[in-house]
Amino acid sequence: MTIPIKNQILDKIKEKPGITDKELSKLLVKESIIITEGEYNKVLLDLEIMGLISVSWMTKDTKRIEIITTQEEDDEYKQQVEDTDEKDYEASFPGTE
Repeated sequence: MTIPIKNQILDKIKEKPGITDKELSKLLVKESIIITEGEYNKVLLDLEIMGLISVSWMTKDTKRIEIITTQEEDDEYKQQVEDTDEKDYEASFPGTE
């Protein structure tokens, strides 16, 4: 079974954070992954739409590709609101303490 091209490209981006599109293209050629420029750009666009990578222009002809890492932060305010809502809900039932 072959690995989808999106996964192969995403793995290469994860290996080298902050890679340029030209460097990534060279890595793919080294790995014998043949892809047209149109398919290459479509895969990058799909990965960006899925929120996995960020593509930005460095120069007129060069794009910088970065992996997007998501960090779950504890939002104290949100937690307080949830706790208050839960207490209010429980208090809304008469005769229970």
